[in-house]
Amino acid sequence: MTDRLERFAGLLGRAAMDVWGDMPRDIQEALFETAMKGQDAEREELARVLHDRHPRTLHPPRRDLEAERSA
Repeated sequence: MTDRLERFAGLLGRAAMDVWGDMPRDIQEALFETAMKGQDAEREELARVLHDRHPRTLHPPRRDLEAERSA
């Protein structure tokens, strides 16, 4: 079962990478954060791979709305 699970995870991961640029930003962020849990050393590398494949995903930093409200 583990081999099948790894195979399916790889297929799903490649599919997500293929359509990354078509996903809404909130979905991209949720998927990215889930994938990078406990993988701090690889965050930058994966971000670069995704941005190189899908230049549209080069987002400006999100504004901190909570900080703006309290200012």
